Amino acid sequence: MKLVSGNSNINLAENIGKYLDTPLADCTVKKFSDKEIFVEMNENCRGEDVFIIQSTSFPANDNLMELLILIDTLKRASAKRITAVIPYFGYARQDRKPGPRTPITAKLVANLIAKSGADRVLSMDLHAGQIQGFFDIPTDNLFAAPILLSDIENKIGSNDAMVVSPDVGGVVRARLIASRINSDLAIVDKRREKAGESEVMNIIGDVSDRSCFMIDDIVDSAGTLCNAAEALINSGAKEVFAHVTHGVLSGEAIKRVNDSALTKLVITDTINETDDIKNSNKIETVSVVHLLGEAIRRISEERSVSSLFD
Repeated sequence: MKLVSGNSNINLAENIGKYLDTPLADCTVKKFSDKEIFVEMNENCRGEDVFIIQSTSFPANDNLMELLILIDTLKRASAKRITAVIPYFGYARQDRKPGPRTPITAKLVANLIAKSGADRVLSMDLHAGQIQGFFDIPTDNLFAAPILLSDIENKIGSNDAMVVSPDVGGVVRARLIASRINSDLAIVDKRREKAGESEVMNIIGDVSDRSCFMIDDIVDSAGTLCNAAEALINSGAKEVFAHVTHGVLSGEAIKRVNDSALTKLVITDTINETDDIKNSNKIETVSVVHLLGEAIRRISEERSVSSLFD
């Protein structure tokens, strides 16, 4: 196989390469002075099984274009099979029409990836399960739950743990974690006034004197998590942890987390860490390198990926 990386998360790609004992292929990805993206493969890829590792995180448009151009480059270089490894799939939150005259951007991006020449997609914790069906090519969606679960088990000091879903939509994800640690489940009932802002209404479940573990797939502005943490503390919770797969953390999110009632926010390295994240004493990062690396190995060897979670 060959591993190719764009610029979105080179550190993750290099660590996957180390796990697989396969160095990254020699590839130039840069910009012209007008910010137009230029890509060139500097080694032969004819007949190769190629995996392009690229999250479509901030700057989302640049990273998405890098991915599309990398796919086209390898298609024209006669690669045998091209797998787009997208640890964080951007534009996933627009996965349906919530009102008239709005796009379904997740489907648009899925079409772009397939039409550019990708043969299959490997992603992690897609925002909504139906996004797998948006692709007209085989798509594997990995789950970070085993990695987050391991960290949760390390943080549980006694049998007073309570798993919390920060909204109704995340109940299935939270229930999975709760069943693994034999914990009760609570739900934060909130009303979202507009995108990026939320108002916590009440807590469904008794969290008094409990260590609460909130589970989610994306933390962006962190408003929901921080408001929920405050509501949990006000309802009698001893401490509040948040375990989230994708740490988008845009705008004032990191400052908001640092000033919040959260004890710790645990994220994965699907999105490249900034210096502010590394310097925060409230944010921890756990790695998904071995999970992505093992999935890539199994795809290359035509073995089962789903058995990773048996």
